[in-house]
Amino acid sequence: MSFTLLRRCFLIPDCLRKPFSLRDQCHFASQLATLLNAGLPLLHALILLRQSAPAHWHPFLLQLETQLRQGNAFSACLRQALHPLDHSFIGLVEVSERSGQLSQALDSIATKLTTQMELRQQIQQALAYPCITVASALFLFLVMAFWVIPIFRDVFAQFQAELPWATQALLYSTSVLRRYFLTILLLLSALIFLWIVAWHRLPRLQNYCDRMWLRIPLLGELLRLSALSFWCRTLGHLLSAEIPLLDALRITARSSNHWLTHDLSANIFTLLAQGWPLGEAILRADSHYRYFDRQTWQIICIGSESGALPAMLLNRASTLSQQLNQQLKLFSRNLEPVLIALVGLLIGGLVLILYLPIFNLGQIV
Repeated sequence: MSFTLLRRCFLIPDCLRKPFSLRDQCHFASQLATLLNAGLPLLHALILLRQSAPAHWHPFLLQLETQLRQGNAFSACLRQALHPLDHSFIGLVEVSERSGQLSQALDSIATKLTTQMELRQQIQQALAYPCITVASALFLFLVMAFWVIPIFRDVFAQFQAELPWATQALLYSTSVLRRYFLTILLLLSALIFLWIVAWHRLPRLQNYCDRMWLRIPLLGELLRLSALSFWCRTLGHLLSAEIPLLDALRITARSSNHWLTHDLSANIFTLLAQGWPLGEAILRADSHYRYFDRQTWQIICIGSESGALPAMLLNRASTLSQQLNQQLKLFSRNLEPVLIALVGLLIGGLVLILYLPIFNLGQIV
């Protein structure tokens, strides 16, 4: 199979269909597992689940019930559902249908999604403060540009003297901002819209950005740890469900929303299909350790040789999550004084520039 054809097998599903959120998928898996563990047949469990489910679940559950009554497999019903689910979700369900352990697979899915949500929440909490600080600084600047600085300009107009160059530059820039604010806003909105369209229609742009973001100091390491933790956890859960390694790699690649993870999984899949051991395949796919660090590579090599690869992958995913959590806290703690200093310099600089002519009032008058 050529690499081009192989990449087509790994294509991400149509993004136009709105997927369930991770929380919805986790609740769906855990609640369905509880009903199945109570001894209910799958169809009756779905009917009972729909009676207490949120309103936006009803079309999804009704479609599953209809397709199950038609004799379709549960994994096929999930694959054709109105709301696309995580590929590892469907992969585990498909394997569990062969072994008759659907409830155990759903419990495993719920555990994986819970851990993934906790990791995402940690990242959001770490980024919340910088985003709020930057937004507040921008809001204060706009308030000064539209309401405060015009008052100072009227006062300066009475001086009838040349103002300092910094004050002149500030007055001119804010005047241009007020005059062309709507035009600038529309232009920025158009650029954002074009970027979103290009992002969804150009996989090469996504691939390039995913690789470039990993090269950003500090932030790149956080993104790498997050992506690698997801890769280890997903592959570990799939292997724990006794899915063959090649199939598990394919599902892991399709489950990822990071192109570097996707491409590396595809390359490792190709090398494994050619007969290379897992450790050698990873080393050839990522020879410069830009994604896999040496310790993770060594753990994978030991696990593949000892037969304990699923457990070691899950343990490594937990370790990487802890490292990410620690670095997020350190990043947030170090970034907080920097942002405070930048906001102070911004506001203080604006105030100083505005009051500079008043300080020199004796010379100006």
